[in-house]
Amino acid sequence: MAGLKRHHDGKVAGLYDLDKTLGRGHFAVVKLARHVFTGEKVAVKVIDKTKLDPVARAHLFQEVRCMKMVQHPNVVRLYEVIDTATKLYLILELGDGGDMYDCIMKHEGGLTEEVAKCYFAQIVHAISYCHRLHVVHRDLKPENVVFFEKLGVVKLTDFGFSNRFQPGKTLNTSCGSLAYSAPEILLGDEYDAPAVAGHGACCPVVHILVN
Repeated sequence: MAGLKRHHDGKVAGLYDLDKTLGRGHFAVVKLARHVFTGEKVAVKVIDKTKLDPVARAHLFQEVRCMKMVQHPNVVRLYEVIDTATKLYLILELGDGGDMYDCIMKHEGGLTEEVAKCYFAQIVHAISYCHRLHVVHRDLKPENVVFFEKLGVVKLTDFGFSNRFQPGKTLNTSCGSLAYSAPEILLGDEYDAPAVAGHGACCPVVHILVN
């Protein structure tokens, strides 16, 4: 989709009308949007390329590459990528039930074991699929698990720290959210990608059980 232009503020490539802000990061903002022809609601991650340093550019490249590879019922879909001179737009599947952090805040006593097991199984299925493709997420936390209430599923999102790995070889980049990082990452050691992902997968579920 390279070469498509942003026609005016609030519309991307003449295809999506941008609406309210859903979230904001260092270099990006996530907007609610609607396809002008089909009316389908989507999430649009708007990245300001002028603010990216070489490391951030590399992370962005990996995010797009990994999301294009990973097509799974429990992973948020990347519909398309729209590239302009100063902005990159990731058109993403939109969840209708908030994220797992929202769920934790709404249920002060935690959720039942049966419900937590259901969510955990879906997260594990998504992570296992990624690992079969030699993709590691590296930022597993409640905010990156999104609810799709109409479908009755949860889905993994935000592959901003994702990377490819080779089985049997370790990684050494410390990244992700400190509170959910495995001990190896906190210590700055080299780490096995699938092993630290297993640690990260448990953190959201522990929260919804004991919050």
